[in-house]
Amino acid sequence: MNRAAALSQKTLMIAHNQRFVSSHQKAKEILERGDLGKIYTFRTTFGHGGPENWSIDGENSWFFDKEKAFVGAMGDLGVHKADLIRYLLGEVTEVGAFVQTSAKDQTEVDDNAVCILKMESGLVGTLTASWSYVGGSDNSTVIYGEKGIMQLENDPDYSLQVHYKNGESVHHRLDKIQTNEEGGQTTTHVINHFIESLQNRCAPLITGEEGMKSLKVILAALEANETKQIQRISSLEKV
Repeated sequence: MNRAAALSQKTLMIAHNQRFVSSHQKAKEILERGDLGKIYTFRTTFGHGGPENWSIDGENSWFFDKEKAFVGAMGDLGVHKADLIRYLLGEVTEVGAFVQTSAKDQTEVDDNAVCILKMESGLVGTLTASWSYVGGSDNSTVIYGEKGIMQLENDPDYSLQVHYKNGESVHHRLDKIQTNEEGGQTTTHVINHFIESLQNRCAPLITGEEGMKSLKVILAALEANETKQIQRISSLEKV
């Protein structure tokens, strides 16, 4: 896709809508301002009951076809959280992972994964992707810092909360994150941003190169699971 865009001199944007979520944009502002001080660790999760619950093809969806989809929950959900962590905390340099198929009998693609990410800054955290959250979805991120803890999409009323070391708490009631549940399909801002980038003749927020960097995190996780070894992102430059 990147090569085709370059050859045709067209604009390519990858639809990583998590960058446009109000709480995530506010979180980036807080982090860049240094309100949390040094960041120690994080955890980010994206899980729901599986694509059969919302895909038009149900249990026969291409999502479950390994030949067509190549990857399961990690490609469907995990890549969005990889992109979010890169957006908030910088580049990922090393990945360890346990990836399995345990909840979906009809498929060979992964439906549960837990990954450990090491960032360029040296901090480490976890990324979880799952198609087995049958009681509801989880799209939360928690960042632990020197001066406090920031919770994103972890509360039904406040999409961003910051609990400071000094006892102060700040609760932000922002636009809700998009979901596949009833009433959750609000605008993702992706199409609007893409059109604006074309009109203004400027690069979109998530270029093809940015999308590839996020995908490499997932490819490294799959390789880490297969080899049972930590994978460096730099080793996948040939991809």
